[in-house]
Amino acid sequence: MTFITRISQDIQVPEKQVAAVLHLLDQGATIPFVARYRKEQTGSLDEVVITRIRDRQQVMAALDARKTAILKSLSERDLLTPALERAILNAETLAALEDRYEKFRPRRRTRATVAREQGLSPLADQLLAQSPQMDLPRAVQRYVSPEKGVETADQAVAGARDIIAETVNEDPDVRDAVRRLYMKQGMIQTRVKKGLEQAGAKFSDYFDWQEPAFKAPSHRILAMLRGASEGMLTLHVKIDPETAVRTMASFYLKKQPSPCRDQVTAAIQDAYTRLLSKSLEKECLQTLKTSADLQAIQVFTRNLKDLLLAPPLGEKPVLAIDPGFRTGCKIVCLDATADLCHHDVIFPHSGDAKRNQAARTLTGLVDRYRIEAVAVGNGTAGRETLAFVRELGLADHVKLVMVDESGASVYSASDTARQEFPDHDITVRGAVSIGRRLMDPLAELVKIDPKSIGVGQYQHDVDQKMLRQALDDTVQICVNQVGVEANTASRELLARVAGLNDTIAANLVRFRQENGPFTTRQAFLKVPRLGPKAFEQAAGFLRVRNGKTPLDMSGIHPESYPIVEQMAKDQGCAPGDLVGNPEQVKKIDPRDYITGQTGLPTLTDILAELRLPGRDPRKSFETVAFDSSVQTIEDLNPGMILPGIVTNVTAFGAFVDIGVHRDGLVHISQMADRFVKDPNEVVTVHQPVQVRVLEVDKAQKRISLSMKPA
Repeated sequence: MTFITRISQDIQVPEKQVAAVLHLLDQGATIPFVARYRKEQTGSLDEVVITRIRDRQQVMAALDARKTAILKSLSERDLLTPALERAILNAETLAALEDRYEKFRPRRRTRATVAREQGLSPLADQLLAQSPQMDLPRAVQRYVSPEKGVETADQAVAGARDIIAETVNEDPDVRDAVRRLYMKQGMIQTRVKKGLEQAGAKFSDYFDWQEPAFKAPSHRILAMLRGASEGMLTLHVKIDPETAVRTMASFYLKKQPSPCRDQVTAAIQDAYTRLLSKSLEKECLQTLKTSADLQAIQVFTRNLKDLLLAPPLGEKPVLAIDPGFRTGCKIVCLDATADLCHHDVIFPHSGDAKRNQAARTLTGLVDRYRIEAVAVGNGTAGRETLAFVRELGLADHVKLVMVDESGASVYSASDTARQEFPDHDITVRGAVSIGRRLMDPLAELVKIDPKSIGVGQYQHDVDQKMLRQALDDTVQICVNQVGVEANTASRELLARVAGLNDTIAANLVRFRQENGPFTTRQAFLKVPRLGPKAFEQAAGFLRVRNGKTPLDMSGIHPESYPIVEQMAKDQGCAPGDLVGNPEQVKKIDPRDYITGQTGLPTLTDILAELRLPGRDPRKSFETVAFDSSVQTIEDLNPGMILPGIVTNVTAFGAFVDIGVHRDGLVHISQMADRFVKDPNEVVTVHQPVQVRVLEVDKAQKRISLSMKPA
């Protein structure tokens, strides 16, 4: 069975589409490019499905690589037979492959190895044959040989049992049967280690816990694994040993009575207890972790996507405040292009004199720089600072917005921030990041490691390579969905454009600094290292506003410009006359322009771009005002109805900022008056919500919230 057929069956996509995707990716195409500009070949598959096809192909390639390594090892040791080779090549999973290889794996000396060296293999075979007529004591006596280290008949029988135990353990069919038992009946169990009750208090839920292993939710699996890795918990996956031994015995015990039966039964019990249970428990824990990792990563990527695609304020002058009590509030003024115009420090929380001075400074800056929005970080003193700004009575058109500053401190200390603002300290850089995050969350957040943004679940516990790939995919998909203005975008944002990388992005920024703004997309080809392939992948996602060619500000790929030119010619106008002219575009029938290379999906996209060139897919910006009577956790009481904004969505619920410096948890059971399987069915990151306070644990600083009607 080929990769294409197996992937098609796995993800329920026709083979033709799978083949097209793999062919395009093999040619160096990027996922955003394939999804947007090669719809005819792929049948309009979106980025999610294309990513799954790529990931499945990578898994299968890794499986094939392992098969090749195993076959090479067997061949070099003269162990490869035609039947074994077929079995290895036909293995469809890594577990099945390793089962086939188990018997032949190079290993250290075992008890069975010693027994074979003592010449006890024939005795093991006789025991396994379980002949009713066998005279067991007499047969065993033949293998007593002090010179070989077999001093007694009991030693001979014990050695033969060791050989049988290893044979049973290495049997692929036995391993598969017991593996299925673990998956169906396995119970994951945790216990606190003696004397560590206080040190491991955060894992108290798991001090004496058990549940069906393969039904346990990912967040509990990861919590148990973390408790075990930190040395606070013991962790096991167990099945009923009697059921396991009976299952194993069904492959080896014969129905007729035999004097050998008890010895074979004892060997099978030993095989389970000493060998198979340990290896399969380890395998199960790895399988559970991998599954939990995948689910946690899915949660993380969904949250990250919602955060990156959060509504932008847009190109408006902003005053941003990084709040603080003792050290004051760092303020910066940014113009409509997000460039730093001014910075200062005010002390609105340090007595009346300084408070009055802070008020005069702020109102003066708002007038001087024609500020249209004030962004206040939601860290320490955030609510107090927002209340102070609200009391200033600024003009109605000036929006007051509290901004999630997670990761701003990481950015301010980064090399990127130092390169952007070499003459300013980290306090200025942090305030700039808060302001820019309001203006365009996507453009600012790409500068920060996604793991520092605060929307993950056990992100430091999951497979880091898998997480990095998923996060990189998500960032790239979001950036290319929105599009990037080539003349103003940062190097970090440009590096996420399909077909580009850090080097090309740096070259592009340097080129526009030395030669002035780009006036056409074709000018990108003058950038060092940006060759025809990179241009093909990137051009449609890079915008040139106010350039020589109106189409360059749209999402229409340059390869489709001749189609637009023909449309314009048929309408008796210039191509530029169609851009942003819905009435004129309405007269065009896309079916008139279908060719062997260009189909209806691409033509439909072209007309949509002509109607609204470079349209931002993100929602319109809206502000969320917290309840002004609630400032700290001390102000909360059960039953309160409060506005909030979702900051993180996990497998077990959602965290909501209600403006008290500590997010509250809406457990999945409190999200709706119906059963909710996945919190993402109900909420997304950055979504405004109304919540009801259920419980407040002021000592532990825990807030329980509900979204159900009272």
